[in-house]
Amino acid sequence: MRGETGVVRQQRARGPQTGPLVFITGGASSATISSDPEFPNQETKGSYFYSVCTGLLECASGGQNPDYVLQGTGVKSPSDHRQSRADGSTAAPEDAAPFLSCYCSGHCPDDAVNNTCRTNGQCFAIIEVDDHGETLLTSGCMKYEGSHFQCKDVEKARRTIECCSVDFCNKDLQPTLPPLTIEGPMFDSVHWLALLISLTVCCFCLIIVTITCYYRFKLQAERRRYPSAREQDEAFIPTEESLEHLLSQASTGSGSGLPLLVQRTIAKQIQMVRQLGKGRYGEVWLGRWRGEKVAVKVFFTREEASWFRETEIYQTVLMRHENILGFIAADIKGSGAFTQLFLITDYHESGSLYDFLRFSTLDTPALLQLAYSTACGLCHLHTEIYGTQGKPAIAHRDLKSKNVLMKKNGSCCIADLGLAVKFNRDSNEVDLPMSGRVGTRRYMAPEVLDESLNKNHFQAYLMADIYSYGLIIWEMARRCASGGLSEEYQLPYGDMVTSEPSIEDMREVVCVKGLRPTVSNRWNSDECLRAVLKLMSECWAQNPVSRLTALRIKKTLAKMVESQDVKI
Repeated sequence: MRGETGVVRQQRARGPQTGPLVFITGGASSATISSDPEFPNQETKGSYFYSVCTGLLECASGGQNPDYVLQGTGVKSPSDHRQSRADGSTAAPEDAAPFLSCYCSGHCPDDAVNNTCRTNGQCFAIIEVDDHGETLLTSGCMKYEGSHFQCKDVEKARRTIECCSVDFCNKDLQPTLPPLTIEGPMFDSVHWLALLISLTVCCFCLIIVTITCYYRFKLQAERRRYPSAREQDEAFIPTEESLEHLLSQASTGSGSGLPLLVQRTIAKQIQMVRQLGKGRYGEVWLGRWRGEKVAVKVFFTREEASWFRETEIYQTVLMRHENILGFIAADIKGSGAFTQLFLITDYHESGSLYDFLRFSTLDTPALLQLAYSTACGLCHLHTEIYGTQGKPAIAHRDLKSKNVLMKKNGSCCIADLGLAVKFNRDSNEVDLPMSGRVGTRRYMAPEVLDESLNKNHFQAYLMADIYSYGLIIWEMARRCASGGLSEEYQLPYGDMVTSEPSIEDMREVVCVKGLRPTVSNRWNSDECLRAVLKLMSECWAQNPVSRLTALRIKKTLAKMVESQDVKI
């Protein structure tokens, strides 16, 4: 007979007591009518299945409180599950008479004798930890009701129960507690978590405050040392001020240039545009300051001595002159990885005299203007100005066409004072630079090449400059057209030595052989060129004493300019 799953039906046969009981028990998806020889009659089988049904119902309704189950008496074993009532009806298992004897300790009922109790359920032994942390092992009888759930209870950290169904079987049971998992109270966990979070936040805030204070202090220190560009601009350089106006104001004072703070302000505000050239000692860049073009000479770090010397010379009192390259500012910029040494000067688009002569020819007025303006600049350098704020005499020591710049008005100005020396009249000593640089070998005077120059005699440096000046005039004269003819540009001794001559090569040509740059025959046919030839010959004389002074050269050229009616 088939039936629905999980449905148990009981049908009593005809007759009040003797008729057979038919149980329809549902399995997975079917039901069968069971007959078992272990049961003498259908009534016994009915009692047994009634007990099973009761258990199933209890499973559905859930277990009972353990304190309730562990008190009182229990049920019979499966072999004696049947209990008849007085009226002949079958008793439910929970109402059956006790049939199992158990050892009791800690859970003995009032009628227990010699630690023995009886139950219709099972014997149990339980081990647990009390509130004081002590381990207690107790045993007793468990009533049938709820015993299935209690005996199969999940092990807990503080209690373990074991059950059995044989007389006094629980006396030998030794339940064990599961391994103790150390867990702090919830309050402690929350407390430590809160403490950890608080400490982390405090440490983070402390770090932020420390870093902020450090950079704030550093920024304030930097501002005290180097005021910001905006502060400098507002405090020292009004917006409407131009370089020309600033420099003119500076020249009316001590003549040593702009104040240092203004120099640093300008240096920080310079915008680099493009590179103009590069040499052994640094680079030259085109820069802009408030829209005005400036030249920025960036020295290599190893040439700090040259930068310092040139800055020192430019800032000499009464140094400014129209034929000396206009000095604007000097500053050291550090970017962490490297240091930049800036020297900011006037910018001249035509470049150096060397560049100009390579691609341009000169007429007589232009030749005289270039020669005269260069002589004026050299004379200003060589001249000592006496007074409270006087100017010492200065020798250039590296005079050449590449260090003479062309101005827009056709005149020249002398640049690159990194090797210059000063004469200190108070101590009667020559102030030599610390730089290890030497002048350009091609333009070195004979006494420099053969090392006969008296380094303690300042006049010797002045005469060496005159020799170099004579070579520069020769370069100009070659490019001066007379009768429609002019020579190609050539460096001094270009036809006698290589492009990069050594000191030995120059010594052989200049000192040993006594040669000088080649002079064209056409120069003698032109009055101006003939006078210039005489002047340059007196400048490059072998004997330094025989050379002209810068002042004499200036005066001689001034007469020539006047005679030629050249406007300068």
